[in-house]
Amino acid sequence: MKLVERTDYLNRLKGLKGSPDIKVISGMRRVGKSKLLQAFQRYISESEPDANIIMIDFTRLEFESLCEYHALHSYVLEHTQAGRTNYLMIDEVQMCEGFEKAINSLHASEEYDIYLTGSNAFMLSADLATLFTGRHIEISVYPFSFKEYCAYFLSEDTQTAFDHYVTEGGLAGSYVYGVDQDKENYIREVYETILTRDLTDKYHIADTLSLTRLAEYLMDNVSNITSPNNVATTLTSNTIITNHKTVGRYLKYLCNAFVFYKVDRYDIRGKKYLESLSKYYLSDTGIRYAILGRRNMDWGRIYENIVFLELKRRGFQVYVGKLYMKEVDFVAMNGSEKIYIQVSDNISDEQTFTREVDPLLKIKDAYPKYLIARTRHDEYDYQGIRIIDIASWLMA
Repeated sequence: MKLVERTDYLNRLKGLKGSPDIKVISGMRRVGKSKLLQAFQRYISESEPDANIIMIDFTRLEFESLCEYHALHSYVLEHTQAGRTNYLMIDEVQMCEGFEKAINSLHASEEYDIYLTGSNAFMLSADLATLFTGRHIEISVYPFSFKEYCAYFLSEDTQTAFDHYVTEGGLAGSYVYGVDQDKENYIREVYETILTRDLTDKYHIADTLSLTRLAEYLMDNVSNITSPNNVATTLTSNTIITNHKTVGRYLKYLCNAFVFYKVDRYDIRGKKYLESLSKYYLSDTGIRYAILGRRNMDWGRIYENIVFLELKRRGFQVYVGKLYMKEVDFVAMNGSEKIYIQVSDNISDEQTFTREVDPLLKIKDAYPKYLIARTRHDEYDYQGIRIIDIASWLMA
């Protein structure tokens, strides 16, 4: 398989090198966590020839004897070298029973720079504080961005490439297949593995049909305001008997496994966060296409999902903006930086254009405002709002 260096993630690891934290590389299945760890290992080997790298890959049979925390701990101690920088890198660490005991003990010794990856089912964000008594820091990895997609396929025609990216998505393992059906089968198998193996095993879910239908409902309603009550009512009316408590629990599971991301609302005028009613975005638009096909395709909402994921990649905290009775698709914040974004498909119609820019024009502060759409034209300004083509914005 062709490799594309994921520079942003690699630079993130480089910036954390030598910090006392346990570095945990997290993300959905098949987003490239193992490849990233291998790339970082190569970087250390080349930049620090005297470093001692203890690399353990639990997917390989030669490390099967370490699948118990005492054995893992002993192995690391045996391979530690005094007077050298000791890097400990473990891939799929959850395959070692009681791994957190070994990692916490090694971390407490202050002799190791520790990097871990693990299955999304057993290394969930919500679990890390419980697993590790020392400081940890999470490096979230997402499917390929559009820029990475273009780098992989050496695409210079970004407009045509974007049309393909919308349906193919960013799970790069599917790119090796030349037939669309094979690509979709790969994505479908990744998705079904998360639902049927990861989540059902971890949470002992007997009612897998409700979980599956809930996930499909969320895919079909990306960017729509969602509540457990409304979802439960809709599923029940379609012969999937459930209730809001079960739906709420399953929503949390799907987000824990990085299949979906929950986005809360933000009151722009009152500058406060709102707890009621949220939106859910899918981890990769290729999954929606592989599971649902082209049914009920609303390209504007699909583009909104893509923009959301890109904002997350760029390090923003993302919220849905509420301004009086109007909605702004995204309020994105990163430290002191704040931007407002509307996302649309075709804004050539005057009525559509007016509907999209109106909420932005009503925001009176001086933070940047964007309307990102499928314009296929150069960027321009409208009363202080930057109107930019989505493919161009993604490549910026």
